[in-house]
Amino acid sequence: MSKFATTNREFLSRRPQYVQAASELRGYIETALDWEATHGLLFRAPPSDATASTDWLQAALVPAPIALAPSPVPRSEFDRVVALQPALNQLFDRISRDHDFLVNTLQSLGTADEFTSRVFEMYLKQTALGAIKPAVIGIHRSDYLIHAPESEPDSKPRAKQVEFNTIAASFASLSAVVGEFHRFMLARTGYKDLLKPGRIDADQLPPNESLTSIGDGIAAGFALYGQPDAVVIMVVQPGERNVYDQRFIEQRLWERHHISIPKRSGDQEVAVAYYRSGYAPTDFPTEKEWDGRWLVEKSRAISVPNLAYHLAGCKKIQQVLAQPGVVERFIDDQETAQQIRECFVGLYPLDSSPDGQKAFEAAINNPRNYVVKPQREGGGYNSYGDDIPKLLGSLSEEERKGYILMDLIRAPGFNSMLLRNGELFPAEVVSELGIYGIWVSDAQGNVVVNRHGGHLLRTKASDIREGGVAAGFAVIDSPLLI
Repeated sequence: MSKFATTNREFLSRRPQYVQAASELRGYIETALDWEATHGLLFRAPPSDATASTDWLQAALVPAPIALAPSPVPRSEFDRVVALQPALNQLFDRISRDHDFLVNTLQSLGTADEFTSRVFEMYLKQTALGAIKPAVIGIHRSDYLIHAPESEPDSKPRAKQVEFNTIAASFASLSAVVGEFHRFMLARTGYKDLLKPGRIDADQLPPNESLTSIGDGIAAGFALYGQPDAVVIMVVQPGERNVYDQRFIEQRLWERHHISIPKRSGDQEVAVAYYRSGYAPTDFPTEKEWDGRWLVEKSRAISVPNLAYHLAGCKKIQQVLAQPGVVERFIDDQETAQQIRECFVGLYPLDSSPDGQKAFEAAINNPRNYVVKPQREGGGYNSYGDDIPKLLGSLSEEERKGYILMDLIRAPGFNSMLLRNGELFPAEVVSELGIYGIWVSDAQGNVVVNRHGGHLLRTKASDIREGGVAAGFAVIDSPLLI
């Protein structure tokens, strides 16, 4: 028998079985919560209705939502997408530098998505200005679900791409910490009360460098700016709860590279503006926010992402990449291009073209086979199953241009135990694997850094369609390689 699963049957049968009676695991709760508190695995508490006399509550901390034990991922697919990440980094850098491709693709959205149109207009304005930046920094994350339907037992489990994130790819820090938590729990308890017959071996829990990779990538780009006394700013959302995921990056930048991220830049020179916001219309409630983004983009400061990278992460780009010959426009090596294509599922326009009309009819007639996606990042925007006909029926033909249709990835459910708000919850879950990518190039386009930067596993109840931890849909997890 192969040591690692090579078919859906093997993968599904070799997954561990976790006890689903929370009452039998109460002894784990205090150990887990204490470990979270002492290792920074924390969120800010939700907004309080308390009066002004208890303002300190606004800075109160709560344990981050996590899986009590790691969730299964096929080792062969984990290794494959980790190895593929540098090629994806290169692909999206080349997309960002192909002005004609960006313009032709994004103009097809028309006026359907006002927010993306504003970012696109700023990109055109910046291009006309001829603003020169000393470096490009890409902090990416490619997200996958494991397609392993029980109805196809002899097929291989395959990691299929959900999306490629080019802006505000979060949880790099806390995902590494959760991996350490699972290693601690395995060493401390052996998970003997959680596991039904079977065991977990330490070599099934892969190391994760995402705690340091983001800061190291920013530091490499900072060095190309050429002003050691300059600072990095992190552009965040007001009321952010996921602050310690960000603080770890801030601390690593200082401890490893002696680069400062002040709370406010004041009159200090800014070398790098790292966006952990700016991906949704709610981040731009007034023109003041748009003016702030333009101030960065027209300056010499390096924005992470730059406007071209921001646009390259749009769902429309993802859909067009799936068309024949488009990946090959950017990737010369045919074997690499094919490896990238193997991660794709069917992606279709929903515009007025013949392909768009065909996709529209398929989505109306068989909605449970698809997902409808707008150009938005962050959780909560996609439509599934029976909600799809309702959505499409409410949109005009022009509005439909702002959406794409994607084949549904059929990831198998798994019985896990989740720890949220100090309580354990048994649940059938689905996990989404993210692989971080770090890209740095100089002003001439010469590659300085191109590597994978660790991984993230987000796990959610299988009856919840969206997967964002910050949006309240999921918990942070780590992979158990099968």
